Amino acid sequence: MGNEARQADKMVKQERDGLRITAVTCVKNEGPFLLEWIAFNRLIGVTGFLFYSNDCTDGTDLLLDALAARGLVSHLPNPAEGRNFQMEALKDARRQQVVREADWVWVADVDEFLNIHAGDHTIPALIAACGDPQAISVSFQFFANDGVEGFEDRPVIAQFDRSHNPDIWCGDLAIEVKSLVRKDFPLQYYGAHRPFFKSDLPARRQPRWTDGSGRAVPQKFLLAANPRRIRKFPAQGARDFATLNHYALRSLDSYLVKTDRGDVNRENRAFDDTYWRERNDPAHEDTSIRRYLPALQSALAELKADPEIAALHDACVAAHIRRRDALLAQDDYRAMQAQLRAAPALPPQESAMLQALGLAP
Repeated sequence: MGNEARQADKMVKQERDGLRITAVTCVKNEGPFLLEWIAFNRLIGVTGFLFYSNDCTDGTDLLLDALAARGLVSHLPNPAEGRNFQMEALKDARRQQVVREADWVWVADVDEFLNIHAGDHTIPALIAACGDPQAISVSFQFFANDGVEGFEDRPVIAQFDRSHNPDIWCGDLAIEVKSLVRKDFPLQYYGAHRPFFKSDLPARRQPRWTDGSGRAVPQKFLLAANPRRIRKFPAQGARDFATLNHYALRSLDSYLVKTDRGDVNRENRAFDDTYWRERNDPAHEDTSIRRYLPALQSALAELKADPEIAALHDACVAAHIRRRDALLAQDDYRAMQAQLRAAPALPPQESAMLQALGLAP
């Protein structure tokens, strides 16, 4: 099937489903990865995008402005006046038209990909499989770096296919989630991982809320009654219809750049060895998301057929590489690179457990 035919089929499907699905995200220096994330989410049924950016030095904001000028995304400066970039943006998002008019809102980051196992592998198929609830929370699966050192300008989902045991992360059976939220959810406010409703809401008005297998989420999670389980619940049995692939590390090159820029949540936060080790467990192989690759490659080619978009993407890639080279000219970043290369593949919690049991290698 040619690209034009695929696009026509996609438009027909979206019209048939009649769902307006808006993805909301915050970015800082994510330029090389934007087009893949946008193209992927369009493939799974996202119809609108709201990007908030702050303090970009790699051309992320310029690329988003060009995409916005073509009506492909909405792009705003992050309204945060302090350090809480993501929560301030989510508060602002509620008044934006692309969110107010959406049937569903998907709050996620650019390194997170919703891997849908149900039906035709789209968000409408996931919603149908879960019985059309008012919210769906999908469990993370953290994908390891697994020895990939060099940054490559090609789809992230094609480069990393090893993760922890999907039922266990760092010795814990409860794993964090991200959430799809239907427009009639009794929303108090959006959180980065899940929506919240007022604690005094009567039981009859509490939302129908499922995990990624269409099961009701645990009651304590629903009510945010346990501080340790506000944004996570046991992952076993929760991923029949969808998994959230989280590529928090990507290549070693990109991870070094990530440590330099901090993240969108807390300004100038550096990621240490613990963050890397917790997410670099390659015990399990999962290539299921690669089913999207042929369509993704075509969608990326379509976006890059616009000369200005292609040039701005290439400029972001060049800036990413320049920043990596500048960092590796510094002794402390070369030391960090060596430390991460040598770090054990086992998460610290599992190493400590083995040590306590006298089973440490």
